[in-house]
Amino acid sequence: MSTEVINPATGKKIRNYEELSVDDASKAVDKAHEVWVQWRNTTFKERAGYMLNAARILKEEKAKWGRLMTEEMGKVTKSGIAEAEKCAWVCEYYAQNAEKFLQSEKIETDASKSFVSYQPIGVVLAIMPWNFPFWQVMRFAAPALMAGNAGVLKHASNVPGCGKAIEEIFQRAGFPEHLFTTLLIGSDKVNDIISHEKIRAVTLTGSTPAGKAVAARAGELLKKTVLELGGSDPYVVLEDADLEPTVETCVTSRLINTGQSCIAAKRFIVVKSLKAEFEKLMVEKMKEKVLGDPSDDETDLGPMAREDLRDDLHQQVQQSIKAGAKCLLGGKVPDRSGAYYPATVLTNVKPGMPAYGEELFGPVASIIEADDEQDAIRIANDTSFGLGAAVFTRDEQKGEWIAEKDLEAGGCFVNSFVKSDPRLPFGGIKESGYGRELGVFGIREFVNIKTVYIK
Repeated sequence: MSTEVINPATGKKIRNYEELSVDDASKAVDKAHEVWVQWRNTTFKERAGYMLNAARILKEEKAKWGRLMTEEMGKVTKSGIAEAEKCAWVCEYYAQNAEKFLQSEKIETDASKSFVSYQPIGVVLAIMPWNFPFWQVMRFAAPALMAGNAGVLKHASNVPGCGKAIEEIFQRAGFPEHLFTTLLIGSDKVNDIISHEKIRAVTLTGSTPAGKAVAARAGELLKKTVLELGGSDPYVVLEDADLEPTVETCVTSRLINTGQSCIAAKRFIVVKSLKAEFEKLMVEKMKEKVLGDPSDDETDLGPMAREDLRDDLHQQVQQSIKAGAKCLLGGKVPDRSGAYYPATVLTNVKPGMPAYGEELFGPVASIIEADDEQDAIRIANDTSFGLGAAVFTRDEQKGEWIAEKDLEAGGCFVNSFVKSDPRLPFGGIKESGYGRELGVFGIREFVNIKTVYIK
């Protein structure tokens, strides 16, 4: 069986990749385990040398990787280049900090010596999405390999070339062959790989239904999971917000990666006194964004990753409009080849509409009116998701309180858009998943936190 890759900007086939059988994929896991038995005893210095090599390759060939992302999932090339640079950053970060993060910690007890040690657990299966086809993988792989683990990747079916490219980067960087392997398999084979006795843990970034399915199977087998799932991030705009930069930030966040980001702003909850002006400014700034060829430096919005995803998004928009939402901009499928969808602004969004309760994974902004600050916080938390959130106010002390105490999400930002950073933990609550990536917390997810007690 083969996987056909379609360029979403043109609708034309790029290439085919042959999928592995379950037997061949299982053999790859066996090889990863065999290599890991030796790898776990390497020094942090040795691992760091290879990881810094990977960072160098990512930076030196960033244009190549950016073009690959454009071909396979329609990412604007300049954004793909920036993604490759961010991947280099996370490699450098863990190369420089892994030893410190995993240093044994002495604990005073009645023993002559007792301490906590952080030891690698083995082969970790990563199930990753197409929207950030390099970053999502590297933010798992860099800490996992630096911790002394091995990794096997099941990438999204529309970005197999990106998956193979990442494997190539690690091999060229000097990591042992088979330590990190991309498995070209379909979703129907995932349970077989989770069930492999040498898979010790699973990490998934993707949809909530996919996360539930993987967690269920891994749970049956008592295997550790980390899940980073969907989001419907609320951006709360209070009465004292500095409106011009606030709207600029909101638009930037909503349109990152053509709106195809779990942590992109999706619901804009605006107090009623600012709503009219907020709408006006948002429409103006969204209208300025250029929809076009993703390889063109002037383009802000490329195509969505697949036509079926574009069509699903359009259906959510149309259903919301039929239920009473008002479309201020966009909302129509362009008459052109490719999976394009315009920057769209919906207002008068109410409970029960897809634009209120569902994740709109594309360049569509939902504006929701709030009576006051407390009502805005209530609406922000009125969601099954809990990945990111933001609040905009001139009162930084109030903003900090709301971000820390009131908003229900894994990452809450004040006067800024939600983003991931290698130095900070990243993850969600509720139906946005559990566990953390990045920072010290991320590298400790897939280690054995071992007690050593000496009488």
